[in-house]
Amino acid sequence: MSELTMSLIIAGVAFVVIVYIYSKWQEYRARKSVDRAFSDGHDDVLMNAHDDVDLVRQEPQFDHDELSELDAADPVDFAGGEPGSENNVAKQDFDATMFGKELSVDDLIDCVIPLEFDAPIRGERLLKEVSDLKYVGRKPVHFIGLTHDGVRDEIAHGSIYTAMFAGIQMVSRSGPLNELEYSEFVSKLREIADRLNAHSDVPDMNRVMSNARELHQFVAEHDAQLSVNVLSNGAPWDITTLLGALEKQGFDVRPDGRLVMPDGDVGNLFTLSTNVSASETVTSKLTLLLDVPCVSPDLEGFGVMAKCARSLASRLGGTVVDDGNNPISEQALGEIAEQVREFCNAMAIAEIPAGSRRAKRLFS
Repeated sequence: MSELTMSLIIAGVAFVVIVYIYSKWQEYRARKSVDRAFSDGHDDVLMNAHDDVDLVRQEPQFDHDELSELDAADPVDFAGGEPGSENNVAKQDFDATMFGKELSVDDLIDCVIPLEFDAPIRGERLLKEVSDLKYVGRKPVHFIGLTHDGVRDEIAHGSIYTAMFAGIQMVSRSGPLNELEYSEFVSKLREIADRLNAHSDVPDMNRVMSNARELHQFVAEHDAQLSVNVLSNGAPWDITTLLGALEKQGFDVRPDGRLVMPDGDVGNLFTLSTNVSASETVTSKLTLLLDVPCVSPDLEGFGVMAKCARSLASRLGGTVVDDGNNPISEQALGEIAEQVREFCNAMAIAEIPAGSRRAKRLFS
């Protein structure tokens, strides 16, 4: 073997070693940068995110004219029917929030079909009869009962009911209720009615489809998801160390890699994504996402998310940017924060408050 060949081999080996060492050094820097960012010496902004919320945020814009029109408009009656009609009377009697309790069947967003019994029936039997009818297509189906006292309530063991109400949700993010789904729902409900010796009053399909389309238009106009991003100013961050640190700050890690900030009850305030696949070891960008209609304005989800983004940017050495990686100014974020408040006010006027059970069902 010549000296030239040996020199080339040695040079090649040396190059590989240098690349390997550099790679390990970069990984070490990524881990240490995250470790330093979440060390005990930092003020824990994320753990106290609900306190002293600053109003800042992102790039998607709400139309001020549309919001003004919604504020001035009358509440939307998706149940249909003319003023003074039996349908309106049924709606007043059937408000899902009546008696201070939200029921699983809601006349505003469900097509509701009553089943009147020839004789009272125990809750155990009703639950058994309806146990297999939870969905038609992708639309959820719910049932409530009418007690001897004339109170509508969730069906429970040990109670006796004189009637039952079946409701199929008219709209979700997947689209409005269609003719095939409605026909299947009615068919299955009639089978249940036959077994229970019950009499049903089925609404006209054309009216139901019209109500579903109208409600779907509302959902489409109010399906707002706002995001802010934190972009690294230098080296990427180590994923493993980052996820562990974020968990300690209150985030729940999901199997798909998303992180969720709980709202302190049973819901989510916002989510965080690392924007990389599970096989990746580092990331240079984090995305925080707020599902606006699904978060109550009382929780200040927008302000908390923005404060969290600023805290992450400060700790990790990053910049808060929009989806085009352009820095977001405080003024722009403040304007969007105000638009979010107006957006939530418009939803409340339409009797579908952001973060309510109605809203979460519609925007699921």
